Amino acid sequence: MDIKAYMQQVGRQARAASRLMAKADTQTKNQALNAIADALLRDADTLLAANKRDMDQAHELEPAMLDRLLITSQTIESMADGLRQIASLPDPVGEMGDFKFRPSGIQLGKMRVPLGVIGIIYEARPNVTADAAGLCIKSGNATILRGGREAFYCNQAIALCVSEGLKIAGLPATAVQIIETPDRAAVGELITMSEFVDVIVPRGGKSLTARIAADARVPVIKHLDGICHVYIDDEADPVKAIAISDNAKTHRYGTCNTMETLLVHDTVAELILPPLADIYAAKGVELRGCAKTLAVLPHINAATEEDWATEYLAPILAIKIVSDLDEAIEHINTWGSHHTDAIVTENYSKSRQFLREVDSSSVMINASTRFADGFEYGLGAEIGISTDKIHARGPVGLNGLTSEKWIVFGNGEIRS
Repeated sequence: MDIKAYMQQVGRQARAASRLMAKADTQTKNQALNAIADALLRDADTLLAANKRDMDQAHELEPAMLDRLLITSQTIESMADGLRQIASLPDPVGEMGDFKFRPSGIQLGKMRVPLGVIGIIYEARPNVTADAAGLCIKSGNATILRGGREAFYCNQAIALCVSEGLKIAGLPATAVQIIETPDRAAVGELITMSEFVDVIVPRGGKSLTARIAADARVPVIKHLDGICHVYIDDEADPVKAIAISDNAKTHRYGTCNTMETLLVHDTVAELILPPLADIYAAKGVELRGCAKTLAVLPHINAATEEDWATEYLAPILAIKIVSDLDEAIEHINTWGSHHTDAIVTENYSKSRQFLREVDSSSVMINASTRFADGFEYGLGAEIGISTDKIHARGPVGLNGLTSEKWIVFGNGEIRS
């Protein structure tokens, strides 16, 4: 295959489709989404067989990657539910607001419009194929999807359902295209086709995202890693603190919103850490603690500075005892990845300080970091969780896939 020629063709088709998608009405887009959901449920056995084929060839993947690669009947139902939720959401395209009159007599406002063509590059996550397609369809964009080679067969099977749904609704099948070659040269072409692609969204490991950000000639909405924290304050409810810390770490190990470092105020460490350590031990979680933590839990491993900067994506947890809220915030802002961080406290003033001063895309009070998710936020799904500060931050849903343009209403005014 001539990769460059193939990608140029894909790009031209996507650009042409994006113009049609930008004009599509809400009812038509929702019809496509519901038709895709129906096709996914109908073809569940086909999808599971394709996923098994991928899993059978994934012998060298790490456990976190295998966890992301595996789909079940529940996963397929969740994909369909996500598409239906996207269909139920308000259509952002064409929304107008911020109107004001100027002294000249003109009236200014803003209108929300699609970004155009979105390239999405991801690893070992077949569900992203459905989620990304759904979000791009509802936001009036065309998309080029490049899934990892480890999920090749499942992605192609999902793509057939997406194509069917688009055709049923009378939308161009080329509005969602999945790259049909696992050749990595296709990625190099995709991220440099500025004439066809308006934005790139990488979803995968830190090395993938860093490479894309370094080499792309197209704007990138990036998410590097998820070094998430829970801080247990001296005024925390112990029952809440233990439940949240358990869930934030053990609900799933291979996700970017999983807690990787637990911070505990020194006056409650002896109350909180022993029962938590028992819970973690029962679930096979390795604990690595600072010197103060080792004094409370002498049987665990010692943490090094590298642990504070590590996204484990595994049953490993770093623990640090801190003297106060300020030290906790300083640790998070120094070692965190600006993804998701939580405080457990019953003190209103401290919770407000945590909200103001922690520089992350999601900041939580008395809740598990696992809630940092497009579906949980009511976005229907997410195209990724951005740790950038420009354009989109946190879970990127429909609004994050649109932009705004100025609109002007006049009545014959001319500038003097």
